[in-house]
Amino acid sequence: MAKVTGLVQRNPHDGEPVSQPTEVYLGYDKHNLYVVFVCFDDPTRVRAHRTRREDIGDDDEVEIMLDTFRDQRRAYAFQTNPLGIQWDAIYTENNEENAAILGDYTHFDSTFDTLWYSRGRLTSRGFVVWFAIPFRSLRFRSLSDDGWGIILYRGIVRENEDSFWPAMSSKVEGRLGRAAVAYGMKGIAPGRNIQLIPYGLFNSFHSLDTSDPAVPHFDNRLAGGKVGLDSKLILRESLVMDLTANPDFSQVESDDPQVTVNQRFEVFFPEKRPFFMENTDSFRTPINLLFTRRIADPDFGTRLSGRIGHYALGLLLADDKSPGEVVPPLDPDYHQRAYFAIGRVNRDIFRQSTIGAIYTDREFHGSYNRIGGLDTRLKLSSNWTAMFQGVVSSTHNQDGSYQAGPAYKADVVRSGLHFNYEAIVNDFSPGFTSEAGFVNRVNIREIQQTASYRFRPKTNLVVDWGPDLIADDIWDHSGLRLDTSYITRFHLQLKRQTYVFVEPYVPFRQRLRPVDFSVLPGNVDYYQHYSQIFAQSSPLNQVSIYGQYNWGDAINYVPPANRAPFLAFSDWASAGLTVRPLMSVKVDNVYYFTRLKERTGGATILDNHIIRNRWNWQINNELSLRFIVQYSATLANQSFTSLTSTKQLSPQFLITYLAHPGTALYVGYNSDLQNIDPALGLGPSGNLLRTRDRLINDDRVFFVKVSYLLRF
Repeated sequence: MAKVTGLVQRNPHDGEPVSQPTEVYLGYDKHNLYVVFVCFDDPTRVRAHRTRREDIGDDDEVEIMLDTFRDQRRAYAFQTNPLGIQWDAIYTENNEENAAILGDYTHFDSTFDTLWYSRGRLTSRGFVVWFAIPFRSLRFRSLSDDGWGIILYRGIVRENEDSFWPAMSSKVEGRLGRAAVAYGMKGIAPGRNIQLIPYGLFNSFHSLDTSDPAVPHFDNRLAGGKVGLDSKLILRESLVMDLTANPDFSQVESDDPQVTVNQRFEVFFPEKRPFFMENTDSFRTPINLLFTRRIADPDFGTRLSGRIGHYALGLLLADDKSPGEVVPPLDPDYHQRAYFAIGRVNRDIFRQSTIGAIYTDREFHGSYNRIGGLDTRLKLSSNWTAMFQGVVSSTHNQDGSYQAGPAYKADVVRSGLHFNYEAIVNDFSPGFTSEAGFVNRVNIREIQQTASYRFRPKTNLVVDWGPDLIADDIWDHSGLRLDTSYITRFHLQLKRQTYVFVEPYVPFRQRLRPVDFSVLPGNVDYYQHYSQIFAQSSPLNQVSIYGQYNWGDAINYVPPANRAPFLAFSDWASAGLTVRPLMSVKVDNVYYFTRLKERTGGATILDNHIIRNRWNWQINNELSLRFIVQYSATLANQSFTSLTSTKQLSPQFLITYLAHPGTALYVGYNSDLQNIDPALGLGPSGNLLRTRDRLINDDRVFFVKVSYLLRF
């Protein structure tokens, strides 16, 4: 086996040798690539927990990245913690929005999952990890001797340390352009394999049906079930076709909590369903034109993704039953389906640059929304990258009306060891609509700039510190200035995953118009300010903690009927505590609090509380138990808001036996309780009446799901 030493730090001390001796051994046979990491360290200081797959962010880590086409644009990433718990991803040399602050961690698409093997254990001198990566799990040109790009990585969490071989520096944007090259691997082939994952589901449920708002009622099923199939076909060594028929996502965890009260625009919730999460990079563009949560209840889905020469391809077809299931039987849309078609192509140009095109189409019962456009990513220099996109939408609505319009986005990023800069320009015309994507505001022209500087003292405590400056200006297409904000932030990073930032005083202004709220007599300016502090730390191997507090002004966007939005005092806080009482047990606790208070008399307008407790017990690498309970409450003063008081309690329990991706057994129970009138009475507005305290069960389901990966 080939031996590699000499890893070099990128953080905290760019260019210095790795702080703990590290040896990596590489070898292969006709079936697998083998990697062995021998990591020396004080075993009492190594951070390692027996946790579920891909939940290793709080642990020490080792990783190999493989650029199998050596195009310096895309690579596989295989990573584990010291106990061999896996995390895998696809890395792309694409800068994402806010890259000036977040760095290159935004380049990883961790929705990629494949079959590979790993083992790890602690030793008296550190830890050892073994990888076996089947060539059948990789895509590459079997007859090519262009070599593979290889990057090795070790992360030492307590020191906030990232070390690489070959050396990676924050002075240069990206990674793959500096990868080492492995030549001479003979007698290997990816194999044109077929993967079939049939599943069977048994369930029992009780659920509130509000598809006809005038006649809400409960549906019950004592016992039922269904079967389905996921399949993956490898075409031409580098193209992958995924198909799903009658999919089921019972085992998918509920959304992480977010504050949704008093929000002017739609809140983004990330996708969590496996079929739609995989290979999302194939469809990613600067403007988010594919938000797969719009495909809420599919019966089938087909995805083609991969590469042919210098071209990267993506095609997604799916249906969605949900629009026809949320309306009463006499509605013309009842039992109608929406259909989605997404096409994407990228062409490699120059060095680590691309040009691409995208087309999206959503059709529903005589209406359609279609978008087409071009985009490019340009690697301007070792520090500068740029992305541009222009698209046009065409929409025929169900009422017979038609609208169309363009949208544009530009994003320029400078990444460096000390100075980082990003400029984003958004231009969405009044007629632009994306029914398959996530664009929650149109008729705007926006310029946002972010500049940050990091001082990196070589001390035993401070990793880096410095200011962030953010300016954001928004106009509508008539030239009317709408929103303005200027943020000055002080950032401090210490060892042991400790981060602090402070925003002492942030002034901003919003202009609301009659088109936004019809009760406004004209354009109204709302001058506001807030202050904010955030702190996070993992002082011990068993404890991580964070807290955030924001106070100042906010607009009440949900005033009583016929009253204009008005300024209020605002408090917003969040806190989190993660405790690991045992190596295999993880307990996450989060709390969100929002309060609006009337400015003159100090009366409370609304309080919103969200509390979430999550337990995960990883009994071994395959078997785990998960328990989640979440409570949320909105306590509204209807003298100042149109909201009603709501309370909700949602427990979930899941037993998982995951032999490897595709082969699994799930046994789960999900429930939901709300303060709904037990008689399902309706109020004057047509909504369900709410009780003061009593909670009733409006949704519960018990399920058993089994799936098995067949590989040919």
